[in-house]
Amino acid sequence: MDPAASVIELTLESSLKHMEMVEEIARRVSKAAGFGSEDEFQIELAVHETVINAIAHGNQEDPSKKVWLQFRISDDRLEIHVRDQGSGFDLSKVPDPLAEANLLNISGRGMFLVQQFMDETQVVTSGGRGTEVIMIKRRKPQTQPHQGGKDREPEGHRKTS
Repeated sequence: MDPAASVIELTLESSLKHMEMVEEIARRVSKAAGFGSEDEFQIELAVHETVINAIAHGNQEDPSKKVWLQFRISDDRLEIHVRDQGSGFDLSKVPDPLAEANLLNISGRGMFLVQQFMDETQVVTSGGRGTEVIMIKRRKPQTQPHQGGKDREPEGHRKTS
């Protein structure tokens, strides 16, 4: 863990009524972390899908169970943790949404999208004590505009002998 990281944590009851707030927080955090609009959208969608899964599938919308959400902003990345209190799941058993038999299904694409939009995704199941999804989005290095080199004289200003 990066000791210089900024950390934002939320604990939510398992209710879909919190989704608008979660999306707004994800959008603001990704913007504060320096991501552009395309990355902001991808981060917001990944958080949306993961939190919905935690509430609906992990905690079965049981209001006595909580969803824990953490954003960790470091110099080079944004790390997001979403943890529920459900019975856990095995990501390898989630049907492939690109398989022909699943193409017309209206659900089952959430984790696929998360994996496509984030640079790293890890699912940790704690033997009946919940599941934690860890997502990482790296910031791309800022590039400096091309300035034509430092050792050149400006055009038209050369001395002639």
